[in-house]
Amino acid sequence: MPDGDFTKHGLLAGDAAPPQRADWTIDQRWETYSAAEHATWRRLYERQAKLLPGRACDEYLAGMAALPIRVDEIPDFRRLSDALLRRTGWQVVAVPGLVPPEVFFDHLANRRFPAGQFIRRPDQLDYIDEPDVFHDVFGHVPMLTHPVLADYLQAYGIGGLRAQRLGAIEQLSRVYWFTVEFGLVAQREGLRIYGAGIVSSFAETRFALEDKSPNRLKFRLPRVMRTRYRIDDFQETYFVLDSLDDLLRLAEIDFAPLYEATRAIPEIEPGEVLPGDHIITRGAGAYHAKKRVA
Repeated sequence: MPDGDFTKHGLLAGDAAPPQRADWTIDQRWETYSAAEHATWRRLYERQAKLLPGRACDEYLAGMAALPIRVDEIPDFRRLSDALLRRTGWQVVAVPGLVPPEVFFDHLANRRFPAGQFIRRPDQLDYIDEPDVFHDVFGHVPMLTHPVLADYLQAYGIGGLRAQRLGAIEQLSRVYWFTVEFGLVAQREGLRIYGAGIVSSFAETRFALEDKSPNRLKFRLPRVMRTRYRIDDFQETYFVLDSLDDLLRLAEIDFAPLYEATRAIPEIEPGEVLPGDHIITRGAGAYHAKKRVA
């Protein structure tokens, strides 16, 4: 097991058998959560709530305050959906874990966010293989109250369905990874987190912003589409938006020519820095170098 809190939120289905519904949704069955499961939520919520002021972006904190997400219990997806529908037209639907790409993209394209219904065990507070309700709801859902992120995610779903036809899932998944999951944004007070994989992680919240090991580079789409990422450890490189409004401009881009162009160029290793990169922080790389030696 790696150190820290890492969550995979990929685009591939896990080992679960397909549910009876074609869209892979299941009933959340909120009333069946045990007191122990609500207690796990509380432990996760409390420790993140202490870290995020001054580290999470303004839009995330505003979204958290606007939604029925409480410290003492796992949120009810019905209440979340009611609040989101009024704000940005989104809903939260329960799924058993990772879902097939076409299902994932179709939900996003129709402004439905598929969230894991289960919560990790108490011995998994710092690591879980698949996205659970804490990662999906605490990490992702507050940003869905922001119109730009809400429109970007829908456009991503539409683009994902097209990327499947073009055989370009890998390039597009990197865009999702380095924005929605592990993205940073420049705000007036400094760099801030908007990616759910960071904001829901006790260890990576500090690592992404404060550790000297990772690179922090200005976001450039062709560069991001070529960059490999870490799926079970801290990222070696984080990409920084000048503003969340940049996401809306990404949503308007025709990706097809970029898919063709990036296929013909070598991939970039997670910690590699290129001559043309706009470097915000050049990482020392000590964390991953130490692990490679070990």
